[in-house]
Amino acid sequence: GQLPTWLQGILLRNGPGMHTIGDTKYNHWFDGLALLHSFTFKNGEVYYRSKYLRSDTYNCNIEANRIVVSEFGTMAYPDPCKNIFSKAFTYLSHTIPEFTDNCLINIMKTGDDFYATSETNFIRKINPQTLETLEKVDYNKYVAVNVATSHPHYDSAGNTLNMGTSIVDKGKTKYILFKIPPSVPETEKKKTCFKHMEVVCSIPSRSLLHPSYYHSFGITENYIIFIEQPFKLDIVKLATAYVRGVNWASCLSYHKEDKTWFHFVDKKTKKEVSTKFYTDAMVLFHHINAYEEDGHIVFDIIAYTDNSLYDMFYLKNLSEDFEETNKFTSVPTSKRFVVPLQYDKDAEVGSNLVTIPSTATAVKEKDGSIYCQPEILCQGIELPRINYGYNGKKYKYVYATGVQWSPVPTKIAKFNVHTKEMLHWGADHCWPSEPVFVPSPDAKEEDDGIVLTCVVMSDPKQAPFLLVLDAKTFKELGRATVDVELHMDLHGIFIPEKDLKTETE
Repeated sequence: GQLPTWLQGILLRNGPGMHTIGDTKYNHWFDGLALLHSFTFKNGEVYYRSKYLRSDTYNCNIEANRIVVSEFGTMAYPDPCKNIFSKAFTYLSHTIPEFTDNCLINIMKTGDDFYATSETNFIRKINPQTLETLEKVDYNKYVAVNVATSHPHYDSAGNTLNMGTSIVDKGKTKYILFKIPPSVPETEKKKTCFKHMEVVCSIPSRSLLHPSYYHSFGITENYIIFIEQPFKLDIVKLATAYVRGVNWASCLSYHKEDKTWFHFVDKKTKKEVSTKFYTDAMVLFHHINAYEEDGHIVFDIIAYTDNSLYDMFYLKNLSEDFEETNKFTSVPTSKRFVVPLQYDKDAEVGSNLVTIPSTATAVKEKDGSIYCQPEILCQGIELPRINYGYNGKKYKYVYATGVQWSPVPTKIAKFNVHTKEMLHWGADHCWPSEPVFVPSPDAKEEDDGIVLTCVVMSDPKQAPFLLVLDAKTFKELGRATVDVELHMDLHGIFIPEKDLKTETE
Protein backbone atom coordinates (compact mmCIF):
# COMPACT_ATOMS: atom_id res chain seq x y z
CA GLY A 1 0.00 0.00 0.00
CA GLN A 2 0.84 3.68 0.18
CA LEU A 3 1.70 5.79 3.20
CA PRO A 4 0.42 9.37 3.25
CA THR A 5 3.31 11.68 2.24
CA TRP A 6 2.68 13.91 5.27
CA LEU A 7 3.38 11.07 7.71
CA GLN A 8 6.85 12.01 9.07
CA GLY A 9 7.91 11.09 12.59
CA ILE A 10 8.30 8.17 14.98
CA LEU A 11 5.80 5.72 16.46
CA LEU A 12 7.45 4.76 19.74
CA ARG A 13 6.11 1.83 21.76
CA ASN A 14 6.88 0.08 25.03
CA GLY A 15 6.06 -3.25 26.63
CA PRO A 16 7.46 -6.34 28.34
CA GLY A 17 10.04 -8.09 26.16
CA MET A 18 12.22 -10.53 28.10
CA HIS A 19 10.64 -13.04 30.47
CA THR A 20 13.51 -15.48 31.05
CA ILE A 21 16.93 -14.59 32.47
CA GLY A 22 19.38 -17.48 32.90
CA ASP A 23 17.42 -20.27 34.58
CA THR A 24 14.82 -17.93 36.08
CA LYS A 25 11.46 -16.92 34.70
CA TYR A 26 9.05 -14.12 35.60
CA ASN A 27 5.63 -15.22 36.86
CA HIS A 28 3.68 -12.52 35.10
CA TRP A 29 3.64 -11.08 31.59
CA PHE A 30 3.61 -7.50 33.01
CA ASP A 31 6.93 -8.21 34.78
CA GLY A 32 9.09 -8.78 31.68
CA LEU A 33 12.06 -6.49 31.03
CA ALA A 34 11.03 -3.42 29.02
CA LEU A 35 11.55 -3.55 25.27
CA LEU A 36 11.27 -0.28 23.35
CA HIS A 37 10.54 -0.38 19.67
CA SER A 38 9.96 2.25 17.04
CA PHE A 39 8.77 2.77 13.49
CA THR A 40 10.30 5.84 11.85
CA PHE A 41 8.41 7.33 8.89
CA LYS A 42 10.54 9.24 6.44
CA ASN A 43 9.54 10.17 2.90
CA GLY A 44 7.16 7.27 2.43
CA GLU A 45 9.51 4.68 3.93
CA VAL A 46 9.41 2.95 7.31
CA TYR A 47 12.42 2.00 9.46
CA TYR A 48 12.08 -0.38 12.40
CA ARG A 49 14.30 -0.51 15.47
CA SER A 50 14.10 -2.15 18.90
CA LYS A 51 16.20 -2.08 22.06
CA TYR A 52 15.87 -3.24 25.65
CA LEU A 53 15.56 -0.43 28.15
CA ARG A 54 18.93 -0.46 29.95
CA SER A 55 17.42 0.11 33.39
CA ASP A 56 19.32 -0.58 36.62
CA THR A 57 16.98 -3.55 36.91
CA TYR A 58 18.02 -4.84 33.48
CA ASN A 59 21.72 -4.38 34.28
CA CYS A 60 21.49 -6.10 37.69
CA ASN A 61 19.57 -9.06 36.26
CA ILE A 62 21.81 -9.52 33.23
CA GLU A 63 24.95 -9.27 35.35
CA ALA A 64 23.68 -11.89 37.81
CA ASN A 65 22.22 -13.95 34.91
CA ARG A 66 19.01 -14.41 36.90
CA ILE A 67 16.11 -12.33 38.18
CA VAL A 68 17.40 -10.40 41.18
CA VAL A 69 15.08 -7.39 41.21
CA SER A 70 11.50 -7.95 42.29
CA GLU A 71 8.65 -7.01 39.96
CA PHE A 72 4.94 -6.72 40.61
CA GLY A 73 4.15 -10.41 40.09
CA THR A 74 7.58 -11.89 40.86
CA MET A 75 9.51 -11.58 44.14
CA ALA A 76 13.26 -12.13 43.82
CA TYR A 77 15.40 -13.54 46.68
CA PRO A 78 17.97 -12.67 47.79
CA ASP A 79 18.98 -9.63 45.85
CA PRO A 80 22.78 -9.68 45.36
CA CYS A 81 22.62 -5.99 44.43
CA LYS A 82 21.98 -5.47 48.16
CA ASN A 83 22.88 -7.41 51.26
CA ILE A 84 19.88 -9.55 52.30
CA PHE A 85 19.92 -8.30 55.91
CA SER A 86 20.05 -4.63 55.04
CA LYS A 87 17.24 -5.29 52.58
CA ALA A 88 15.00 -6.97 55.18
CA PHE A 89 15.80 -4.18 57.62
CA THR A 90 14.88 -1.42 55.15
CA TYR A 91 11.63 -3.25 54.39
CA LEU A 92 10.64 -2.96 58.01
CA SER A 93 11.89 0.56 58.60
CA HIS A 94 10.36 2.06 55.45
CA THR A 95 6.84 0.96 54.86
CA ILE A 96 7.37 1.16 51.12
CA PRO A 97 9.74 -1.23 49.39
CA GLU A 98 12.26 0.07 46.92
CA PHE A 99 10.66 -0.46 43.55
CA THR A 100 12.08 -1.49 40.21
CA ASP A 101 12.94 0.98 37.42
CA ASN A 102 11.88 -1.49 34.71
CA CYS A 103 9.70 1.14 32.99
CA LEU A 104 7.69 -1.03 30.62
CA ILE A 105 4.22 0.47 30.26
CA ASN A 106 4.20 3.74 28.35
CA ILE A 107 6.13 6.70 26.93
CA MET A 108 5.69 10.17 28.43
CA LYS A 109 6.68 13.52 26.95
CA THR A 110 7.87 16.39 29.13
CA GLY A 111 8.98 19.49 27.25
CA ASP A 112 11.27 18.23 24.47
CA ASP A 113 12.18 15.02 26.30
CA PHE A 114 10.74 11.52 26.34
CA TYR A 115 10.60 9.04 29.21
CA ALA A 116 9.74 5.35 29.55
CA THR A 117 7.27 4.97 32.43
CA SER A 118 5.67 2.31 34.61
CA GLU A 119 3.70 2.66 37.84
CA THR A 120 6.54 3.11 40.31
CA ASN A 121 8.23 6.39 41.30
CA PHE A 122 10.96 5.87 38.65
CA ILE A 123 10.96 6.97 35.02
CA ARG A 124 13.83 6.63 32.49
CA LYS A 125 14.72 9.25 29.93
CA ILE A 126 15.25 7.79 26.45
CA ASN A 127 16.43 9.03 23.09
CA PRO A 128 13.44 8.45 20.78
CA GLN A 129 15.66 8.23 17.69
CA THR A 130 18.29 5.76 18.92
CA LEU A 131 16.21 4.20 21.77
CA GLU A 132 19.21 4.68 24.01
CA THR A 133 18.50 4.71 27.77
CA LEU A 134 19.51 7.95 29.52
CA GLU A 135 19.15 9.19 33.09
CA LYS A 136 16.85 7.82 35.74
CA VAL A 137 14.43 10.22 37.45
CA ASP A 138 12.91 9.53 40.86
CA TYR A 139 9.63 11.49 41.28
CA ASN A 140 9.98 11.00 45.02
CA LYS A 141 12.94 13.40 45.12
CA TYR A 142 10.68 16.25 43.99
CA VAL A 143 7.23 15.34 45.29
CA ALA A 144 6.22 12.75 47.89
CA VAL A 145 4.79 9.96 45.73
CA ASN A 146 5.62 6.24 45.95
CA VAL A 147 3.68 5.15 42.87
CA ALA A 148 2.46 7.15 39.86
CA THR A 149 0.35 6.46 36.78
CA SER A 150 1.68 5.72 33.34
CA HIS A 151 -1.09 7.77 31.71
CA PRO A 152 -0.28 11.46 32.18
CA HIS A 153 -2.21 14.28 30.52
CA TYR A 154 -0.83 17.29 28.67
CA ASP A 155 -2.39 20.74 28.85
CA SER A 156 -2.40 23.51 26.26
CA ALA A 157 0.53 25.26 27.96
CA GLY A 158 2.67 22.14 27.46
CA ASN A 159 2.64 21.04 31.11
CA THR A 160 2.57 17.33 31.92
CA LEU A 161 -0.03 16.46 34.58
CA ASN A 162 0.13 13.19 36.47
CA MET A 163 -1.13 11.53 39.63
CA GLY A 164 0.63 9.50 42.25
CA THR A 165 -0.07 8.10 45.71
CA SER A 166 1.78 9.30 48.77
CA ILE A 167 1.67 6.35 51.15
CA VAL A 168 1.57 6.97 54.93
CA ASP A 169 3.51 10.21 54.64
CA LYS A 170 3.38 12.15 57.95
CA GLY A 171 0.59 9.83 59.07
CA LYS A 172 -1.58 10.41 55.98
CA THR A 173 -2.14 8.58 52.71
CA LYS A 174 -3.20 10.77 49.83
CA TYR A 175 -3.52 10.95 46.07
CA ILE A 176 -1.40 13.74 44.62
CA LEU A 177 -1.88 15.54 41.34
CA PHE A 178 1.40 17.06 40.19
CA LYS A 179 2.51 19.18 37.28
CA ILE A 180 5.81 19.08 35.37
CA PRO A 181 6.53 22.27 33.40
CA PRO A 182 7.75 21.91 29.80
CA SER A 183 10.91 23.96 30.36
CA VAL A 184 12.98 25.71 33.00
CA PRO A 185 13.54 29.48 33.28
CA GLU A 186 16.45 30.77 31.15
CA THR A 187 18.47 31.59 34.28
CA GLU A 188 18.46 27.95 35.41
CA LYS A 189 19.51 26.15 32.25
CA LYS A 190 21.49 23.56 34.25
CA LYS A 191 18.45 22.43 36.26
CA THR A 192 15.82 19.95 35.12
CA CYS A 193 12.12 20.75 34.78
CA PHE A 194 11.51 18.20 37.58
CA LYS A 195 13.03 20.73 40.01
CA HIS A 196 10.04 22.93 39.13
CA MET A 197 7.45 20.21 39.63
CA GLU A 198 4.53 21.40 41.69
CA VAL A 199 1.77 19.72 43.61
CA VAL A 200 -1.50 20.95 42.13
CA CYS A 201 -3.63 19.39 44.86
CA SER A 202 -3.99 16.35 47.03
CA ILE A 203 -7.01 14.19 47.77
CA PRO A 204 -6.98 12.32 51.09
CA SER A 205 -7.39 8.55 50.75
CA ARG A 206 -10.52 7.19 52.42
CA SER A 207 -8.26 4.74 54.19
CA LEU A 208 -4.76 5.19 55.61
CA LEU A 209 -3.62 1.63 54.89
CA HIS A 210 -5.79 0.71 51.89
CA PRO A 211 -5.40 3.31 49.13
CA SER A 212 -7.14 2.75 45.82
CA TYR A 213 -5.19 1.36 42.86
CA TYR A 214 -5.56 3.44 39.67
CA HIS A 215 -3.99 3.27 36.22
CA SER A 216 -5.25 6.56 34.75
CA PHE A 217 -7.35 9.64 35.52
CA GLY A 218 -9.55 12.06 33.59
CA ILE A 219 -9.37 15.72 32.72
CA THR A 220 -11.74 18.36 31.34
CA GLU A 221 -11.17 22.04 30.63
CA ASN A 222 -11.67 23.03 34.28
CA TYR A 223 -11.53 19.81 36.29
CA ILE A 224 -9.43 16.79 37.15
CA ILE A 225 -11.39 13.55 37.55
CA PHE A 226 -10.09 10.95 39.97
CA ILE A 227 -11.94 7.72 40.64
CA GLU A 228 -11.29 6.07 43.99
CA GLN A 229 -12.22 2.48 43.28
CA PRO A 230 -12.57 -0.42 45.74
CA PHE A 231 -9.62 -2.19 44.08
CA LYS A 232 -7.11 -1.47 46.83
CA LEU A 233 -3.52 -1.87 47.85
CA ASP A 234 -2.91 -3.30 51.33
CA ILE A 235 0.05 -1.32 52.69
CA VAL A 236 0.86 -3.67 55.59
CA LYS A 237 0.93 -6.62 53.20
CA LEU A 238 3.05 -4.60 50.76
CA ALA A 239 5.56 -3.71 53.45
CA THR A 240 5.91 -7.33 54.57
CA ALA A 241 5.58 -9.07 51.18
CA TYR A 242 9.33 -9.70 50.92
CA VAL A 243 9.52 -11.19 54.43
CA ARG A 244 6.41 -13.31 53.82
CA GLY A 245 7.74 -14.56 50.49
CA VAL A 246 4.80 -13.39 48.33
CA ASN A 247 4.61 -10.99 45.38
CA TRP A 248 3.29 -7.43 45.50
CA ALA A 249 0.36 -8.31 43.24
CA SER A 250 -1.07 -10.38 46.10
CA CYS A 251 -1.34 -7.14 48.09
CA LEU A 252 -4.10 -5.86 45.78
CA SER A 253 -7.66 -6.86 46.54
CA TYR A 254 -11.12 -6.00 45.28
CA HIS A 255 -13.81 -5.11 47.84
CA LYS A 256 -17.00 -5.61 45.89
CA GLU A 257 -19.19 -4.56 48.79
CA ASP A 258 -17.67 -1.05 48.77
CA LYS A 259 -18.61 1.98 46.73
CA THR A 260 -16.62 3.71 43.99
CA TRP A 261 -16.12 7.41 44.76
CA PHE A 262 -15.74 10.19 42.19
CA HIS A 263 -13.51 13.17 42.99
CA PHE A 264 -13.55 16.37 40.95
CA VAL A 265 -10.86 18.97 41.51
CA ASP A 266 -11.27 22.49 40.18
CA LYS A 267 -8.02 23.32 38.34
CA LYS A 268 -8.27 27.04 39.11
CA THR A 269 -9.04 26.91 42.84
CA LYS A 270 -7.21 23.56 43.34
CA LYS A 271 -10.10 22.57 45.61
CA GLU A 272 -12.21 19.45 45.42
CA VAL A 273 -15.94 19.75 44.69
CA SER A 274 -17.55 19.17 48.09
CA THR A 275 -20.56 17.10 46.98
CA LYS A 276 -20.02 13.35 47.45
CA PHE A 277 -20.60 11.48 44.17
CA TYR A 278 -20.44 7.70 44.03
CA THR A 279 -21.41 4.59 42.09
CA ASP A 280 -21.33 0.82 42.62
CA ALA A 281 -18.12 -1.16 43.02
CA MET A 282 -16.15 -1.54 39.78
CA VAL A 283 -12.59 -1.92 38.55
CA LEU A 284 -11.19 0.34 35.87
CA PHE A 285 -7.83 0.79 34.22
CA HIS A 286 -8.52 3.23 31.37
CA HIS A 287 -10.32 6.53 31.16
CA ILE A 288 -11.38 7.28 27.55
CA ASN A 289 -12.22 11.00 27.66
CA ALA A 290 -14.24 13.59 29.58
CA TYR A 291 -15.80 16.99 28.98
CA GLU A 292 -18.16 19.56 30.48
CA GLU A 293 -21.66 20.28 29.25
CA ASP A 294 -24.25 22.62 30.79
CA GLY A 295 -23.03 22.34 34.37
CA HIS A 296 -22.35 18.58 34.08
CA ILE A 297 -19.14 16.60 33.81
CA VAL A 298 -19.46 13.78 31.30
CA PHE A 299 -16.76 11.11 31.51
CA ASP A 300 -16.26 7.83 29.67
CA ILE A 301 -14.33 4.90 31.12
CA ILE A 302 -13.87 1.16 30.53
CA ALA A 303 -14.94 -0.80 33.59
CA TYR A 304 -15.07 -4.38 34.87
CA THR A 305 -17.13 -6.02 37.59
CA ASP A 306 -14.08 -7.81 39.02
CA ASN A 307 -10.26 -7.73 38.96
CA SER A 308 -9.68 -10.95 36.99
CA LEU A 309 -7.91 -9.16 34.10
CA TYR A 310 -4.58 -9.08 35.92
CA ASP A 311 -4.71 -12.80 36.77
CA MET A 312 -5.12 -13.81 33.14
CA PHE A 313 -1.63 -12.60 32.33
CA TYR A 314 0.21 -14.86 34.77
CA LEU A 315 2.57 -16.72 32.45
CA LYS A 316 1.28 -20.09 33.66
CA ASN A 317 -2.06 -19.10 32.10
CA LEU A 318 -0.52 -17.92 28.82
CA SER A 319 -0.50 -21.31 27.16
CA GLU A 320 -0.88 -22.29 23.49
CA ASP A 321 -4.66 -22.32 23.78
CA PHE A 322 -4.72 -19.04 25.69
CA GLU A 323 -7.60 -17.64 23.65
CA GLU A 324 -9.74 -20.69 24.39
CA THR A 325 -8.84 -21.17 28.05
CA ASN A 326 -8.78 -17.58 29.27
CA LYS A 327 -12.21 -16.06 29.22
CA PHE A 328 -13.25 -12.85 30.92
CA THR A 329 -15.46 -13.37 33.93
CA SER A 330 -16.32 -9.72 33.37
CA VAL A 331 -16.42 -8.17 29.90
CA PRO A 332 -14.84 -4.70 29.55
CA THR A 333 -17.77 -2.29 29.37
CA SER A 334 -17.52 1.31 28.18
CA LYS A 335 -19.60 3.43 30.54
CA ARG A 336 -20.56 7.08 30.38
CA PHE A 337 -21.21 8.84 33.69
CA VAL A 338 -22.97 12.20 33.73
CA VAL A 339 -22.38 14.14 36.93
CA PRO A 340 -24.31 17.35 37.67
CA LEU A 341 -21.94 19.80 39.35
CA GLN A 342 -24.56 22.53 39.30
CA TYR A 343 -27.95 21.29 40.40
CA ASP A 344 -30.97 22.52 42.29
CA LYS A 345 -29.95 22.22 45.97
CA ASP A 346 -33.66 21.96 46.90
CA ALA A 347 -34.25 19.00 44.59
CA GLU A 348 -36.20 16.17 46.22
CA VAL A 349 -34.46 13.13 47.62
CA GLY A 350 -34.67 10.36 45.04
CA SER A 351 -34.86 12.70 42.06
CA ASN A 352 -32.55 12.40 39.04
CA LEU A 353 -30.42 15.54 38.75
CA VAL A 354 -29.16 14.94 35.20
CA THR A 355 -30.73 17.54 32.90
CA ILE A 356 -28.88 16.86 29.63
CA PRO A 357 -30.03 14.10 27.24
CA SER A 358 -28.61 10.80 28.53
CA THR A 359 -29.76 7.55 30.07
CA ALA A 360 -27.13 8.09 32.80
CA THR A 361 -28.62 9.14 36.13
CA ALA A 362 -27.47 10.97 39.25
CA VAL A 363 -29.89 10.52 42.12
CA LYS A 364 -29.92 12.60 45.29
CA GLU A 365 -29.71 10.54 48.50
CA LYS A 366 -30.97 11.40 51.98
CA ASP A 367 -27.53 12.38 53.24
CA GLY A 368 -26.96 14.77 50.32
CA SER A 369 -24.62 12.44 48.45
CA ILE A 370 -25.38 11.64 44.82
CA TYR A 371 -25.60 8.10 43.47
CA CYS A 372 -24.61 7.86 39.80
CA GLN A 373 -25.55 5.17 37.28
CA PRO A 374 -23.96 5.12 33.82
CA GLU A 375 -25.18 4.96 30.27
CA ILE A 376 -23.65 1.87 28.62
CA LEU A 377 -21.84 2.89 25.43
CA CYS A 378 -20.54 -0.49 24.25
CA GLN A 379 -18.76 -3.67 25.32
CA GLY A 380 -15.59 -5.47 24.38
CA ILE A 381 -13.08 -2.71 23.69
CA GLU A 382 -9.86 -1.93 25.57
CA LEU A 383 -6.70 0.21 25.23
CA PRO A 384 -8.77 3.23 24.12
CA ARG A 385 -7.21 6.19 22.31
CA ILE A 386 -8.75 9.37 20.95
CA ASN A 387 -7.67 12.26 18.76
CA TYR A 388 -5.78 13.99 21.60
CA GLY A 389 -6.71 17.41 20.19
CA TYR A 390 -10.19 16.57 21.59
CA ASN A 391 -8.93 15.57 25.03
CA GLY A 392 -11.14 17.14 27.71
CA LYS A 393 -13.60 18.31 25.04
CA LYS A 394 -16.79 17.00 23.51
CA TYR A 395 -15.77 14.29 21.06
CA LYS A 396 -17.11 11.51 18.86
CA TYR A 397 -14.57 8.77 18.26
CA VAL A 398 -12.70 6.17 20.27
CA TYR A 399 -10.06 3.94 18.64
CA ALA A 400 -9.43 0.75 20.59
CA THR A 401 -8.53 -2.89 20.46
CA GLY A 402 -11.50 -5.24 20.13
CA VAL A 403 -11.49 -7.91 22.84
CA GLN A 404 -14.36 -10.30 22.83
CA TRP A 405 -14.27 -12.77 25.67
CA SER A 406 -10.52 -13.10 25.84
CA PRO A 407 -8.03 -10.38 26.78
CA VAL A 408 -6.05 -10.91 23.57
CA PRO A 409 -7.12 -8.30 21.01
CA THR A 410 -8.20 -9.77 17.68
CA LYS A 411 -9.46 -6.56 16.05
CA ILE A 412 -9.05 -2.82 15.96
CA ALA A 413 -12.25 -0.86 16.52
CA LYS A 414 -13.47 2.67 15.86
CA PHE A 415 -16.45 3.52 18.00
CA ASN A 416 -18.74 6.53 17.59
CA VAL A 417 -19.94 7.55 21.07
CA HIS A 418 -22.86 9.55 19.59
CA THR A 419 -24.38 7.00 17.20
CA LYS A 420 -22.89 3.89 18.91
CA GLU A 421 -21.72 2.64 15.50
CA MET A 422 -18.61 0.49 15.45
CA LEU A 423 -16.16 -0.11 12.59
CA HIS A 424 -13.65 -2.96 12.74
CA TRP A 425 -10.43 -4.02 11.11
CA GLY A 426 -9.40 -7.62 11.67
CA ALA A 427 -7.76 -10.55 9.87
CA ASP A 428 -7.00 -14.18 10.66
CA HIS A 429 -4.14 -14.85 13.11
CA CYS A 430 -3.73 -11.11 13.72
CA TRP A 431 -3.28 -9.70 17.22
CA PRO A 432 -3.14 -5.90 16.93
CA SER A 433 -1.78 -3.58 19.62
CA GLU A 434 -3.22 -0.33 20.97
CA PRO A 435 -4.16 1.88 17.99
CA VAL A 436 -2.60 5.35 17.84
CA PHE A 437 -4.42 8.14 16.00
CA VAL A 438 -2.32 10.65 14.02
CA PRO A 439 -4.20 13.72 12.70
CA SER A 440 -3.51 14.83 9.15
CA PRO A 441 -1.85 18.28 8.90
CA ASP A 442 -4.91 19.97 7.34
CA ALA A 443 -7.49 18.14 9.46
CA LYS A 444 -10.93 19.75 9.62
CA GLU A 445 -12.84 16.89 11.25
CA GLU A 446 -12.06 14.83 14.33
CA ASP A 447 -11.29 11.67 12.34
CA ASP A 448 -9.19 13.28 9.57
CA GLY A 449 -6.02 11.26 9.87
CA ILE A 450 -4.70 7.75 10.17
CA VAL A 451 -4.53 5.01 12.78
CA LEU A 452 -1.29 3.10 13.41
CA THR A 453 -1.05 -0.29 15.10
CA CYS A 454 1.58 -3.06 15.33
CA VAL A 455 0.19 -6.47 14.44
CA VAL A 456 1.67 -9.64 15.93
CA MET A 457 0.83 -12.92 14.18
CA SER A 458 -0.38 -15.93 16.15
CA ASP A 459 0.80 -18.06 13.20
CA PRO A 460 4.62 -18.23 13.53
CA LYS A 461 4.99 -18.69 9.75
CA GLN A 462 3.59 -15.20 9.10
CA ALA A 463 5.61 -12.02 9.59
CA PRO A 464 4.38 -9.26 11.91
CA PHE A 465 3.67 -5.81 10.47
CA LEU A 466 2.83 -2.19 11.11
CA LEU A 467 -0.68 -1.43 9.90
CA VAL A 468 -1.81 1.98 8.61
CA LEU A 469 -5.57 2.58 8.45
CA ASP A 470 -7.53 5.55 7.16
CA ALA A 471 -9.12 6.81 10.40
CA LYS A 472 -12.30 7.91 8.62
CA THR A 473 -13.19 4.79 6.65
CA PHE A 474 -11.10 2.30 8.63
CA LYS A 475 -9.83 0.89 5.34
CA GLU A 476 -6.26 -0.36 5.13
CA LEU A 477 -3.89 2.13 3.46
CA GLY A 478 -0.76 0.03 3.77
CA ARG A 479 1.37 -2.20 5.92
CA ALA A 480 5.10 -2.46 6.59
CA THR A 481 6.22 -6.02 7.26
CA VAL A 482 9.00 -6.53 9.79
CA ASP A 483 11.31 -9.52 9.51
CA VAL A 484 11.97 -9.81 13.26
CA GLU A 485 9.90 -11.23 16.07
CA LEU A 486 7.56 -8.50 17.34
CA HIS A 487 6.27 -8.64 20.91
CA MET A 488 2.80 -7.79 22.11
CA ASP A 489 3.33 -4.38 23.70
CA LEU A 490 1.26 -2.08 25.91
CA HIS A 491 1.26 1.62 25.07
CA GLY A 492 3.05 4.16 22.93
CA ILE A 493 2.99 7.57 21.29
CA PHE A 494 3.50 9.11 17.88
CA ILE A 495 6.13 11.86 17.81
CA PRO A 496 5.79 14.18 14.79
CA GLU A 497 9.06 15.12 13.13
CA LYS A 498 8.84 18.71 14.39
CA ASP A 499 8.92 17.47 18.02
CA LEU A 500 12.16 15.56 17.54
CA LYS A 501 15.30 17.39 18.58
CA THR A 502 17.97 17.15 15.93
CA GLU A 503 21.14 15.46 17.14
CA THR A 504 23.06 18.77 17.18
CA GLU A 505 20.65 20.33 19.66
